[in-house]
Parts: sequence; structure tokens; C-alpha cells
Amino acid sequence: MSAAELTPPEAARWADRAGLPLPADRHTAAAATANHIHSVVAVLRELDFGDTPPAAAYRAGEERHDAAV
Repeated sequence: MSAAELTPPEAARWADRAGLPLPADRHTAAAATANHIHSVVAVLRELDFGDTPPAAAYRAGEERHDAAV
């Protein structure tokens, strides 16, 4: 665990500031969930998408379906 991880009291404070007060038994779960989301986003930020077009360039239904791998 890194020092930057959200603690249960911090999670409760942030939830309360957002207008979502949490019961005491949910503080630990909320902190764990927030830390997990943060770790996933951190990995996504490291990805190099290079020449990948933005999602707006994708046209559903125009892809070719075949069994080639």
C-alpha cells in the first residue's frame, strides 16, 4: 500500500463533502473501492494509444466479422 491511498476516514469525509454521507460500516469498503479505481486509472494513464482514433471515429456495424485471429 502506498502513502497516497485513501484511508477510511478520508473516504467518509470526501463522501460527506459530496453530499453522500456513509454509515460507519461502509467507510472501509468505500476507501478500498476508491483505491482500486485509482490504481486502474493509473494503469490506463500509462498506456500509449499512439495512432488509435478517438471513439467518435468508430462506426458500429461497419466492422467485418470473420474467424481470422
